[in-house]
Amino acid sequence: MSRKAIFYIVFFTVLVVGFYFTLKWLIPGYGDVQYKVLNQVQPFSFTDQNGKEITERDVEGKVYVAEYFFTTCPGICPIMNENMKTIHAAYKDEKDFVILSHTCDPENDSVSRLKFYADSIGADTSNWWFLTGRKDSLYHAARFSYLLDDPKNNTVSIEDQFLHTQFFALVDKSGRVRKKIYDGLKKKELEELKKDIAILLKEPIVQKRFANDLFNK
Repeated sequence: MSRKAIFYIVFFTVLVVGFYFTLKWLIPGYGDVQYKVLNQVQPFSFTDQNGKEITERDVEGKVYVAEYFFTTCPGICPIMNENMKTIHAAYKDEKDFVILSHTCDPENDSVSRLKFYADSIGADTSNWWFLTGRKDSLYHAARFSYLLDDPKNNTVSIEDQFLHTQFFALVDKSGRVRKKIYDGLKKKELEELKKDIAILLKEPIVQKRFANDLFNK
């Protein structure tokens, strides 16, 4: 290979690398891992284990994991929340991270029962919130915001429904469900979720979270 060819190879390599780092400096997030956007979370209003109203404004600028469970569940829920503890432990000191655990049985899971449940599993409720509210609102959020259940199930009378899902949704600082829906019973997916949380925590807010303040009925 001639000296001239070597010169051009080195020159264009330096040029491309320089261009890349210039863009990375000028455009925040350029070149970083970008996970696909699955959905936008709709406005919501629920009540936590302390009787405090929790809305979309309380998670503005935060990365969070959303799940559904019920306190008297004898099957998958205890396993899911035991696994969720490992997620919480990894980010318990991260001010921009929270967990939203919604009940799928609001008729029985009152504020006081959620408080008792949170205490019984040793949850740090400073950034792990257990939520109750209207059944139709809870189920609507699961299906149309977090994609944790088939929206077609919403055609059935709400009184005849019982949502029971093992999946977790990961939401970024801009209120968008990202990358995939995670299986809360699989260790491999939990480890993947932990890594993905760290990546989303580094991302800036890219847009206003919600278009308006109207609740979807």
